[in-house]
Amino acid sequence: MAICSSLFVKMCESENKHFYLCVLEIFALLGLLALVLWLSLRPKSPSYTIVDITIPSSGLENGEQNGSIVYILEIENSNKDSSIFYDTSVLTFYYGQDKVAEKTIPPFHQGRRKTRSELGDMDANPQVWRAVRKSISNATVEFKVTLLTKIRYKTWGIKSKRHGQDLQGTIPIGKDGKLSVHEFLQCTTLQPTYCLETTYDNY
Repeated sequence: MAICSSLFVKMCESENKHFYLCVLEIFALLGLLALVLWLSLRPKSPSYTIVDITIPSSGLENGEQNGSIVYILEIENSNKDSSIFYDTSVLTFYYGQDKVAEKTIPPFHQGRRKTRSELGDMDANPQVWRAVRKSISNATVEFKVTLLTKIRYKTWGIKSKRHGQDLQGTIPIGKDGKLSVHEFLQCTTLQPTYCLETTYDNY
C-alpha cells in the first residue's frame, strides 16, 4: 500500500512538472509573438527633405537690405500601418550662428504611405541679410536648416504618445541664389535632394 502511494505521488509530481513546463513554453511563445508583432508594427520616423530652394534675384542686388527664401519641403510617411499627426512645426534657416529666417507650419494629419510637399517663402532678417547677400555674391554659402516638431502615430485606431523631432541639415547656395548643383547629397530618393537628419527622437 505504501509503495502504491509513493508511486502515485511521484506520478502526480511528474504530471505537475510537465504542466508547469507547458505553461512556461506557452508564455515564452506568446512573448516571442508579441515581440515580433511589436517590431513589425513599430512605426518609422517620417523623413524630411529640402528638394528645392531659391533666393529671388531682387534680394541679391547690391545695397538690398531685404531678402526672402522660397523653399519646397517634402515630408514622407513610409509606414503602411500608421498615419501621423503633426503638431506645429518650426523650420529655421541659419547663417553661421545667426537666424536668417523662420517659418511656422500649422498642425496636420498625414495618411499612411503619403508624401506631403510644403511650398513656402519666408522673409529674411534684415540685420543678417546684408552679410548673407555679400557672401553669396562672393562664393557658395551654406545655410544650416533646423526643424522642430512633435508627432503622434495612429496604428490600428490607437494613438501613441508624442515623440519629439529635432532635425537639422546643411544646404549650399550658389551665386545665383539656388541650390549649388556641385554639392548635391544623395538621400533616399534618386534625385539630388537635401535630407534633414534626426538628432533627437524621443521614444
